[in-house]
Amino acid sequence: MFGGRTKYSHNEAPIRDGAWSRLYRIGLPLLLSIVGFGLAGCSTSHVTTPARSATEQLLISTAADQAAERLAGKLAVQGSIYVDSAGVEGYDTKYAVSAVRDALLRHGAAMAENRDKAATIVELRVGALSVDSESSLLGIPSIDIPMPVGGSSSTPEISLFKKELTQGVAKIAATAYDRNSGTLVSSSGPQYGFSNRAEWVLLLMLSWDTNDLLPPDTRPDPKPWDN
Repeated sequence: MFGGRTKYSHNEAPIRDGAWSRLYRIGLPLLLSIVGFGLAGCSTSHVTTPARSATEQLLISTAADQAAERLAGKLAVQGSIYVDSAGVEGYDTKYAVSAVRDALLRHGAAMAENRDKAATIVELRVGALSVDSESSLLGIPSIDIPMPVGGSSSTPEISLFKKELTQGVAKIAATAYDRNSGTLVSSSGPQYGFSNRAEWVLLLMLSWDTNDLLPPDTRPDPKPWDN
């Protein structure tokens, strides 16, 4: 028992080498595919660096244009008018008030030089002038991973299908009353405007967007990215 010899097979090393070789041939393409998918899922874009992007401003102003047009069609006013916007506050309200004035003029109203020279006062109120967003994802979302030395990292998002919808919403109403008697002339009731921009991702790498913010052929020709 103590004098026995331990026997080793000369075939063990080739067997191990063959196993590692097969593992390498199978694992390397799989690893490269995972890395490739991860790189595709990590791409990001920034529309602009200011606090509010041009897309957000276009969403709000487009919705305001629609609401103002509907309001002017509902508000039955004649003669000279004065638009009272003293109670309208918030972002983009100056644009919304100007859009209402423009729409009323195009519908036949006449703007008085000041309040005292107007036959009718049109008092504006804004119930909403902002954006909403929603997102739906079919795939694996990005997951935050705490790091041992502090801070955190995140895994790439894997999107088989993804939709991100951003909608501009405007709610504008107006009450018109006689400047002298204070009696009601007309009321528009709440009028709404909506604008939309959707971003789509399909199978990680195919992406596009749809929107109703710009009329056809609005962008310059040639396009900026063609230079």
